[in-house]
Amino acid sequence: MRSPSTLALFLFVVVLTGFAVVAVWPSTPNRYLPGDFWPEGRGIKIGDWERETMRLGLDLRGGSRLVVEADPPEDYEGDIGQAVESARDVFERRVNSLGTSEAEISKVSGNRIEVQVPGISLTDAQNLIGTTAQLRLFTFDETGQLVPATGNINGEEIQFTGEHLKSNTYPARQGTDFVVNFETTGRGSDLFEQITAKAVQFGASDPRRQLVFFLDDQAIGNPAVVQSIISDQGQLTGQDSFGAARDLSRQLNAGALPIPFRVIASSEVSATLGEDSVQQSVHAGEVGLLAVALFMILYYRLLGFLAACALGVYTAITLMIFKLGIPGGEPITLTLSGIAAFVLSVGMAVDANILIFERMKEELRRGHTLNRAIDIGFHRAWSSIRDSNISTFITCAILYWFGDQFGASLVKGFSLTLAIGVAVSMFSAITVSRTFLKMVVGTPLAKNRWLFNATETRTTLPAGRTAGSTGA
Repeated sequence: MRSPSTLALFLFVVVLTGFAVVAVWPSTPNRYLPGDFWPEGRGIKIGDWERETMRLGLDLRGGSRLVVEADPPEDYEGDIGQAVESARDVFERRVNSLGTSEAEISKVSGNRIEVQVPGISLTDAQNLIGTTAQLRLFTFDETGQLVPATGNINGEEIQFTGEHLKSNTYPARQGTDFVVNFETTGRGSDLFEQITAKAVQFGASDPRRQLVFFLDDQAIGNPAVVQSIISDQGQLTGQDSFGAARDLSRQLNAGALPIPFRVIASSEVSATLGEDSVQQSVHAGEVGLLAVALFMILYYRLLGFLAACALGVYTAITLMIFKLGIPGGEPITLTLSGIAAFVLSVGMAVDANILIFERMKEELRRGHTLNRAIDIGFHRAWSSIRDSNISTFITCAILYWFGDQFGASLVKGFSLTLAIGVAVSMFSAITVSRTFLKMVVGTPLAKNRWLFNATETRTTLPAGRTAGSTGA
């Protein structure tokens, strides 16, 4: 007798799989599936939110390529190399703010930065990259609205901007607090002194005592409460961690750049793999999945068939996450490295099923019922599955950290895709496969040991006695 929880889980898996298939079904399935009778996909639309196609990376989809060069004024005395590094961080943040990942942003010869962004036109790329970062300071008025933080210089009202801040800010830790140390320029010192003098007139809890930095019209860091009048140097306190203070410091340095950048080269980038190669890669993946499913069915029989069904559920859910994104996050940009990570996680999903099935076969050969064999098999295989997947998650975290530190977006994409695939494979092996097996309990299939490749045979011992021994 199946329990209500088993029936509820089975219904949940069926509904989730159906939604996933609808979500990932391609708009032109004839390009990826044999025959010409497949219905066209329509994507997913919920309210104002819509997702039509899978987001592809630069190597699969193409995009735009720009090369920008620092163009400092003749009297510039700062560190151009540091300015270029800070600008690189700004460009990467701008790209990611639009939800475009897997962009390739790197410093090339001289004071140049090369930017390759998938999936956007050349005009959009130039608008996105081709302007200098704009750092501006805001405060609150009596109505609680953000207004420019200004001071009076020679009778002119001027807003405090990046040109009034030196590009030498740095993070530090003072006791339990994390701060960002900064310095202002000569003219900026006068402005900042006037701004902070106005702020300290209000109470400590009054919003008009707070200052907020904006970089490219986006607030950065936490609002800073003015503690005293500041002119040539000061500190921004209240950061949540040293990492947050470091990021704010880098953003302030980027916004403080007094030098512009000019575009010296731009071009459309075609997909390096080409449309035919993309289709061939999809076909190869389909053949691989079918080969794995066929092997599982031939060797594990009914268990293999249920594993193949679970593998189909895994594929649909994983691709759905790639296309729609993690709740609260952006869709995953699929590149060739991401496809490799997905295929690798497929093998891990099958590996978990094999561990479980072998444990189950042992229990069935000992005479346990199918229901009992399922419980014991999953219990004994869980520790091996858990440890292997945890080690993979640790590897993914290390790869992601190194990719983030060295700006290797492809490495970050590979690690993120692999981690998602492994997480879904655990759900597929532990929940989906178990639910499918539990649905077989209580049916005539559960009594047929041949279907589980767990039949018993009889052998004759040397002394003339017979004993039961197991055999496939």
